[in-house]
Amino acid sequence: MGSYEEIFRSSVEDPAGFWLRAASDLDWHVAPTRALDESNPPFYKWFPDGELNVAHNALDRHVDAGHGERAALIYDSPVTGTTRTYTYAQLRDEVATFAGVLRDQGVGHGDRVVIYMPMVPEAAIAMLACARIGAIHSVVFGGFAAKELAVRIDDAAPTVMVSASCGIEGKRVIEYKPLLDKAIELATHKPARNVVLQRPQAEASMGADDVDWAAAVATATPADPVPVASTDPLYVLYTSGTTGKPKGVVRDCGGYATALAWSMPNIYDVGPGETIFTASDVGWVVGHSYIVYAPLLAGATTVLYEGKPVGTPDAGQFWRVVAEHGVKSLFTAPTAFRAIKKEDPDGEYTGQYDLSGLKYLFLAGERLDPETYRWAADLLGIPVIDHWWQTETGWPVAANPAGIELLDIKPGSPTRPMPGWDIEILDETGRPTETGVDGAIVAKLPLPPGAFPTLWNDEERYVNSYMKAFEGYYLTGDGGHLDEDGYVFVMGRTDDVINVAGHRLSTGGMEEVLASHADVAECAVIGVADTMKGQVPRGFVVLKAGVDGTAEGYEDRLRDDLVAMVRDQIGAVASLKDVAIVPALPKTRSGKVLRKTMRGIADGADEPVPSTIDDATVLDTLRSVLRRE
Repeated sequence: MGSYEEIFRSSVEDPAGFWLRAASDLDWHVAPTRALDESNPPFYKWFPDGELNVAHNALDRHVDAGHGERAALIYDSPVTGTTRTYTYAQLRDEVATFAGVLRDQGVGHGDRVVIYMPMVPEAAIAMLACARIGAIHSVVFGGFAAKELAVRIDDAAPTVMVSASCGIEGKRVIEYKPLLDKAIELATHKPARNVVLQRPQAEASMGADDVDWAAAVATATPADPVPVASTDPLYVLYTSGTTGKPKGVVRDCGGYATALAWSMPNIYDVGPGETIFTASDVGWVVGHSYIVYAPLLAGATTVLYEGKPVGTPDAGQFWRVVAEHGVKSLFTAPTAFRAIKKEDPDGEYTGQYDLSGLKYLFLAGERLDPETYRWAADLLGIPVIDHWWQTETGWPVAANPAGIELLDIKPGSPTRPMPGWDIEILDETGRPTETGVDGAIVAKLPLPPGAFPTLWNDEERYVNSYMKAFEGYYLTGDGGHLDEDGYVFVMGRTDDVINVAGHRLSTGGMEEVLASHADVAECAVIGVADTMKGQVPRGFVVLKAGVDGTAEGYEDRLRDDLVAMVRDQIGAVASLKDVAIVPALPKTRSGKVLRKTMRGIADGADEPVPSTIDDATVLDTLRSVLRRE
């Protein structure tokens, strides 16, 4: 197989040969003879003469090979007290039948289906059913606001909506049907039908255009897989946090399936019959890639979890899932571990479960601060692997390839670029920065298979947003640097770099310092407007469970400690003087801290509540803290 260096070098020196070999691991209706169509840059097309079906590769291929009784998907729902296992044969049959339902509702090749579901197996079944008949799915996070759902309905123009009567967020039952009805009322485009899964926690009232999931499945004839072009869209996924017209990231079929099939054994070290638990949501790219498609393409077992890292009912649920289902690789966001650390700072829940089968912890979705890395590594005694990627890229840009060789881990770095990702750091003029100097992180074109080939119905925006800043490069929007060993250090979004009296400083570096304090569970640093210095940093910290932040003089002592630590480790130029204790940080439902919103509030703007926010009351608390100051 070769070393990491050999494999990476092969991918950039001979990308056509490398990816054609990788593609040969899939079943193709028409095998590709060309790797890449470069005739219309930056709109590159992978395997342009190939035809396949992604759902066939995820399910039928394994059943046909005699593995139908292997566990494909384990549904674990502590919020409903339900656990259910689907074999590959069972999941194939359920997907084929629901594909028949969609076909009966008029859905065909190239039509869109918007899926608005909680974390239940039917969400994955609906996604795969679309892929089976060549339809394009667009999953919108269950419980998303009606107005935002309406915008996505208008952009995707679906033939059919697939939804459920409700979702369960912690201890709250959220009825989806009223939100769906309101969204359709607001939308200009009207879907022909809405297929609704009735859940016992809340039954939806049905209208003339509504179809009951169970009733439709009972009378449907299963559909066979439809071969489609490798370059046909598999799905459209709208980027989180967008306002106005959303950006619909398009994912192709052949390139995506090839990249994911390569990534499972090589990055995550998970193969046929082994189990991966990706604690995310199918509303996000992580759920698409590593709850649904990649594990099934690899013939592995995937855990679909309906619950939270804490509070459903306790901070030990991830460990319970790992122990009960024999999980080899756990993949979640750093914010989930910070939540667990806050509730269980000594990691006592791990003692209640047998975690001997857990070999790796993978973290992504936001920057992994070194303190959270150390806490998790010390607690679990296994490799804790930070890796970096985006909705647009579809799979990891930088990672530690556990299935090839485990490279040295450097806290604060997602390690090295993965095959096909030719990463450079450029300054504002487009010149490469020196080793260790921060700049814009870019990837040389063409991007490897799996990355987005365009935006839905908006090629101009694709070029202007991502491809125009630096000729021949994809602008990631993240800033950071490469070290002398070629390790990537992602310090945050480029708009999280602040300018203090002419000095460009990364808020990520300051957050690293604050997070290392023994009492701090998580933190955020933002730059706020200052008449003298242009911007100055302000810190916000959440304390670990058991720390009494209300004790007399405590907040002043903590602030003095943190300011002194930043001055000592970054320098007086950082000019950090304000640090406030808050009960929680405002985040998206995928766990990203809403720093842009925090900056607006701190600068006194009438900041709107973002559509992707997890808990809007956190913003009210933040506003009151800033008013007190």
